[in-house]
Amino acid sequence: MKVILSIKPYYAEKILNGEKTYELRKSIFKVPNIKTVIIYASSPISRIIGEFEIDGIIHEDITMLWNKTQEFAAVERSFFDEYFANKEKGYAIKIKNIKRYNKTYNIKEKFGVTAPQSFSYINK
Repeated sequence: MKVILSIKPYYAEKILNGEKTYELRKSIFKVPNIKTVIIYASSPISRIIGEFEIDGIIHEDITMLWNKTQEFAAVERSFFDEYFANKEKGYAIKIKNIKRYNKTYNIKEKFGVTAPQSFSYINK
């Protein structure tokens, strides 16, 4: 099983070019053994543009999460603090084996689902 993550285009591009090696999340999928993340670049691109494998998931209190990921998450501290405001813990997905698709895809045509608010499970 795979997961489609909705990611802002700016950060999706940073993942695909290797600048961002941790994807930060307030919440995460509950199904175990997810190995692959399909990247859905949200509006205005609104396309499936690539994928990566999960090299592990960190679940830590916010201060420790920042300390572990600040060099690799491609976000400023102010963004991090605002994103995790009112949260005690957060997640960081470690990224490996990035693949940019040669062709982008409409999510509905490719997987028969609508764009996820955060993520969606895919069996295909």
